[in-house]
Amino acid sequence: MKKILFVIIFALILILTACIQESVEVEISPSNTTTNKPTENQENNQDITNDVTEETEEVITETPIEKDPVEEINIEEPISQDYYMSEKSYDIKTKDESINKDIVLLTFDDGPKEEEMLTKMLDILDKHNAKAIFFVNGYRIEQNPDLLKLIYDRGQIIGNHSWDHINLKNESNEKINQQVEDVQNIVEELTGEKPIYFRPPHGAGNEYLRKKVKEEGMLYMTWSNGSEDWVKKYQYSEGVIQNVMGRLRAGSNILMHELPWTVEALDTLLSSIEEEGYRFVDPRAIDIEYEIPQN
Repeated sequence: MKKILFVIIFALILILTACIQESVEVEISPSNTTTNKPTENQENNQDITNDVTEETEEVITETPIEKDPVEEINIEEPISQDYYMSEKSYDIKTKDESINKDIVLLTFDDGPKEEEMLTKMLDILDKHNAKAIFFVNGYRIEQNPDLLKLIYDRGQIIGNHSWDHINLKNESNEKINQQVEDVQNIVEELTGEKPIYFRPPHGAGNEYLRKKVKEEGMLYMTWSNGSEDWVKKYQYSEGVIQNVMGRLRAGSNILMHELPWTVEALDTLLSSIEEEGYRFVDPRAIDIEYEIPQN
């Protein structure tokens, strides 16, 4: 009896041990063990994040940094006023004997008229590195404001030649005021600057006109070397050249006009003047307030 009981107890112990062992194996099996391996969705999300990061880095790398452009400022050197105009002869004189006196002043009256003709004149002046005074009429400016601005923008000098190109010698003071002031005003309106040179139409004026011109801060002048390009018998290029060259001297104040035959003659004329040893004075080098010292 005891032997049977012992066998039963031993069998129960074996069964219990087997159950406990199986339970432990289930708890520690790999399928139930937690790991840090990412899921498929996590891997996809990580790939997308990496792609976006790489693309962003490329954009940042390839996009240049734009800088504000630096504006270049051209500062012109001041022009030394070494010359003055003789009130008797209207020649251009030197203030000092050491200054080159072999110069001439170029002037053109009665414009601005026509773009093609004017542009050709300006091109020729540039070719010879020459500055000139363009004595303009108010009524022509009113008709061709762009041409006045063209003269100014090309670096040439603008002078006042009255509004209507009338003989001012016998006009009333009121009329003279209007003829002078209206040109000053329209030129300033279009260029920002008033003329500082005045030439009366036909070279005719009176004491009141001279006084008015001075009050307006301008230098009154006629000319000392007339091309006579307005005279019918000289209305061809060779006639203009012969007239100017025949009267050429140091300080010549040369009068010409915006006319087809003058434009045709201009390049050859300027070359001929240079070949004689003269250069072209910049009008801004003329001291308009200069007074001759009294000895």
